[in-house]
Amino acid sequence: MRILFLFLAFFTLGITARAQQNSDNKSLLRHVVIFKFKDSSAPEDVKKVAEAFANLYGKVPQIKSFEWGINNSPEKFNEGFTHCFVLTFSAEKDLADYQLNPAHIEFQKILKPHMEKVFVVDYWVK
Repeated sequence: MRILFLFLAFFTLGITARAQQNSDNKSLLRHVVIFKFKDSSAPEDVKKVAEAFANLYGKVPQIKSFEWGINNSPEKFNEGFTHCFVLTFSAEKDLADYQLNPAHIEFQKILKPHMEKVFVVDYWVK
């Protein structure tokens, strides 16, 4: 009987931990932004855009995490999109507040002369 009780206790703890982990993941909203820059933009201009985007992480409190990179896929399916930025938010309201944040609006002014296309995907982490 004691062994059965211990088994049930550990089983319940495992289920509770897994449910908590799933619950935590549901609170993560990813905002993925991928840019294709104009051919006329110099590499130093593209670098300034990337740095300005990265600097939003310290200026916009709603951003929970930030990472970025340059495409290096050998598959050649990127259609000219080169720079990928991934931001994490806790709620849709945080994403909406970020989009209206003055620092984000200033970033858009830096980006606009150099952006040919943008591709955006938002999703809740599963």
